[in-house]
Amino acid sequence: MKRFLFSLFWLVGHLQPALSAGLKDTPTLGSKNTPRLLSKDISVGLEYQINQNHSVLFYEEGSDELYLGGNDFILKLNVDDFHVIEKFHLNATGQEECQEDPCENVITVIEKFQNNLFVCGTNGQKPECWQLRPSVNNQSLEIFDSRDGTGISPFISTQNSLSLTVEGDLYAAAPLDADGSTLQFRRQAGHRTNVWMYDSWVSEPTFVSASWVQRKDDPDNEKIYVFFREKNSDHNREADPLISRIARVCKVDEGGSKRFFQNMWTSFLKARLVCGIPKESLYFNRLQDVYVMHADNWQDTRVYALFTSNWNSTAVCIYTIKMIENIFENSKFKGYNDNVPTPRPGTCSTNSKALPRHTVNIVKDHSEMADWVDSDPFYISTNNYTKIVVDRVQAADQRFYNILLLATDSGKIHKVLESGSEPFIISETQLSNSSIIQSMKLDSKKKTLIVGSAERITAVNLQSCQEYSKSCEECVLARDPYCAWTNNGCTSTVPGSIQNIVDGKTNVCSLTVKEPRNRTKREIPPLSSVHLRTVHSVPQGVPFYLSCPIDSYHAEYTWEQKGQKSPCLQMLTNCLHLIPSMSQEKYGTYRCISEEKDYIKVVGTYELIENQDPKKCSKSNTPDNWNAAPALIPEMTWITLLVAIISF
Repeated sequence: MKRFLFSLFWLVGHLQPALSAGLKDTPTLGSKNTPRLLSKDISVGLEYQINQNHSVLFYEEGSDELYLGGNDFILKLNVDDFHVIEKFHLNATGQEECQEDPCENVITVIEKFQNNLFVCGTNGQKPECWQLRPSVNNQSLEIFDSRDGTGISPFISTQNSLSLTVEGDLYAAAPLDADGSTLQFRRQAGHRTNVWMYDSWVSEPTFVSASWVQRKDDPDNEKIYVFFREKNSDHNREADPLISRIARVCKVDEGGSKRFFQNMWTSFLKARLVCGIPKESLYFNRLQDVYVMHADNWQDTRVYALFTSNWNSTAVCIYTIKMIENIFENSKFKGYNDNVPTPRPGTCSTNSKALPRHTVNIVKDHSEMADWVDSDPFYISTNNYTKIVVDRVQAADQRFYNILLLATDSGKIHKVLESGSEPFIISETQLSNSSIIQSMKLDSKKKTLIVGSAERITAVNLQSCQEYSKSCEECVLARDPYCAWTNNGCTSTVPGSIQNIVDGKTNVCSLTVKEPRNRTKREIPPLSSVHLRTVHSVPQGVPFYLSCPIDSYHAEYTWEQKGQKSPCLQMLTNCLHLIPSMSQEKYGTYRCISEEKDYIKVVGTYELIENQDPKKCSKSNTPDNWNAAPALIPEMTWITLLVAIISF
């Protein structure tokens, strides 16, 4: 026992200098609730000279140019290599009225509005907007118009706001007062009449997103959908203080008549947006972010909503516009029990000023639906996700698959496959910085995700397939619609390439792969098919450990020696086998074996031989020059290793 304890502390003492990161964020091996692969960050980007506490992006899909707004400036960037085309300074002009430092102009809105770049900023706590256009020689931007930005930009960047442009009209939500109060969603500028909200419709809202859903065959019935959280009027101790909402207004709404509800929405309706499992009393009540995936048929448009809970979990729920509209068109009005008039409250009218007063009165006093828009969570996670976008990808089988791209609060991007009712977490990419991601823009045409944080702006290549290129099986197991096996390895998907997105089983590889495929699922490949063995020369009586790399966190890893199997002791990127004290029966061949679905492979083969003369040891890993030094595993803290050895 004393010899074992001496060996234990000897091993820990020799490992301690090289050990650094802990196991806090280590995925659990064999679990389908963690990313299959920890992906390398090979993104391109631009580091800011000064960190930006608030930044906004404007990017049109397929464009070569990207606009970035920060403190007192706008950058025009080339999206392919992120070199700066132009830096346009917009310093605060309202500094004399600024009551607090810093009195800066934080850019909060960048939109394309009436064929020009429309920019708004805090302007030293006196919000202002500017329209920018190219100069005469088209080499730089210039201001040609400005206007009061109250209600479009917040007074300070930490206040809630959002903006949306629709057919030359600007919709926005931002505080009307410097203290951040009187927050409304309004039509602020453009061809149509400016329209406001009625104050009692919302209670201390936090607006999350707004989206226009087109109906090409029926444009007069098009709606603007608004997603927000608001204060709960139910003060029960067990009730969540916030309620998530979806509201809608008609694009053609011009407000009421001069006598009643002039310049107020006549079509505003709202409903509770619920994400949870009622049978288990499990609810995610706080809406964090929304991505709307538009479809050719407007009813099939999908709303991906990201929610958090009181117990530090997040969930994604998926709704369709059809199910949302079903509530708005058929639900009773909360608190209203009389007959519903015709036209039904909330109906779109090209002459909203002529709507019957009774119809508008119900909108005024009973705008909330009695029924809820609810959905079971598609994906539940303990990760603290903050942003979501969703891409639609055509795979080699010509079918389309949706990929959720989720940002964590520590600068990671999770790529999640939506296939059937179960999510599949393809990979996790840790960006070069670990701060919270402020904004994400998807370019589905270029298969690029543009990510903004306080330190930098980054373009992530979604077709990064080289990490699956070890074999056809590795490529197929990834279940990544962006990637497929071809004669050139695992590359971006092309027709006729090899994939199995539905279940990831690798038998599809047998049709083209030349090596024999005669083993069954439980058979381990023979030694002859394995790469060159690693040899270690180790004295008797000393502790020793072996490690092999983890290629997939969805696989199960075991160690085999002389027909005996032992489990893997998991590290962050390695699988460990501990030998407390070397003895004669511990020498021989060890194989690290992974098993995932229908695929078994030998990850590494290691030969331990007895070292009878440590002074003559060499540091080579070849059979002619034995290596007596155990390999170190830098992902483990010495405390964790001590616990692991004691457990072993």
